[in-house]
Amino acid sequence: MLKSAAFYASVPVRDIARARKFYEETLELGPGQEVGPGVSLTCGKGTTCLMYPSATAGEQRGSCAFWQVDDIEAVVGWLRTRDVQFEEYDTPEMKTVNGVFSAAGSRTAWFRDSEGNLMTVIQGLAH
Repeated sequence: MLKSAAFYASVPVRDIARARKFYEETLELGPGQEVGPGVSLTCGKGTTCLMYPSATAGEQRGSCAFWQVDDIEAVVGWLRTRDVQFEEYDTPEMKTVNGVFSAAGSRTAWFRDSEGNLMTVIQGLAH
């Protein structure tokens, strides 16, 4: 039943105004629309992202949200022009090259939003 349903992200934020500025201006998502204490942002392919206030924003270890892209180099390059910094990993299990990790037919890059949440850009997964 859920297989054909749209799936949306929600992102915890400590400072709604700061996060809204990052998502609208840096990532060029939106425009944002206030929804209760949070902000809903329009994203691609009819999806949305809800930012909501949370005292624990940025504390989870895993990625908060994913963007499926066709050209990760173009997206990473564009984000870098907007002063987004990418996570670099160099472990026996995972090594990024210029911010991008390649494995099993996919390529992935991670960055942190204004609230410290880990965000993911991925190319190559079936969709």
